[in-house]
Amino acid sequence: MADELDLLRRANPVPADAPSLGDGPLGPRAERHLEGLLHGPPTAPDRPYRRSARPARRRVRRRVRAAWALAAGAVVAVTVSALLLGGPTTAPAVAAPRPLAVLADARPLPLDRLADRAERAAADGGPALRKGTHVRSWSLGMSDDAPPVTLPEERVVRWTADGRSTELVVATDPRHPGRPVLGEDEDGTPRLVEDGHVISRRTHPPSWSDAPPQSPPPRDAAHLRAYLEEAQHSETLDTPGLLDATALLLDNWTLGARESAALIRLLADDGGLRPAGRVTDRLGRPGHAYVYEGTGVRRMLIVNPATGAVLGLETTFTADQPEYRVRAGDVMEYRAWTR
Repeated sequence: MADELDLLRRANPVPADAPSLGDGPLGPRAERHLEGLLHGPPTAPDRPYRRSARPARRRVRRRVRAAWALAAGAVVAVTVSALLLGGPTTAPAVAAPRPLAVLADARPLPLDRLADRAERAAADGGPALRKGTHVRSWSLGMSDDAPPVTLPEERVVRWTADGRSTELVVATDPRHPGRPVLGEDEDGTPRLVEDGHVISRRTHPPSWSDAPPQSPPPRDAAHLRAYLEEAQHSETLDTPGLLDATALLLDNWTLGARESAALIRLLADDGGLRPAGRVTDRLGRPGHAYVYEGTGVRRMLIVNPATGAVLGLETTFTADQPEYRVRAGDVMEYRAWTR
């Protein structure tokens, strides 16, 4: 499916330099219409129509331009509606990325062997744990009365030594840098905004909570499981629960080498993820994919094959959901974490 923003730009009937809405002279056709309006048969014979011809001419000229502006705005509105909502004979246009294509290997790398690699890499050193995160996400907004749209966002959280934190959220899509993207109003209505549009900027006072996920994660698999269970308020975590807890962890911490190794060992010991093959994530990074098939959805974890660092997590529908106007293959959510 062609990129909907490209379609919108090509369909734009009012480019920024269009002369029709400026202050210059009207075109020949408009002048003829204007003359007909000014000098046509009067509606009231006893009214001195021509006496105020010059002021009327200016008023009509303004009305003609206003009518053109309204018509052009209506075309743009219809174009945006068609892109977001789909026409009567087309499927709803979902502004969503396609599922990542996995290159299946004859012998994909098992997760326990990847955990071995990560542990060896951590023993040789590597990046340190850092509180805060840098995550890019594409999340599908769904309702039972409107077609779904995907809102791309970038979120950066940084902590200072005195316990304060800042959170910056912007509307951006790294697949198409510099292009307008879908943003969201406070009431949840999607609208086009400029790339890098600031959605929110917050500064939080000092916080010294020792409860997960605010406290530092452990560096071994057994203690990390207990940490994630506490963070998720669950006595036990199945594979989907572990993946949710992984996302929660990475939304708060940028893991170091030892913490990444512990996380991959925990996921390998769980046994619920199967190796699927090689994949390139949405930021162009090579990785290995590990998949969990649930009821109606597929969860795919993308991992750096050299270090064990989690690069991304994709959730895709595997069955149609007509009540929400989504189809099998639509991406429900995607997260990509960076340092």
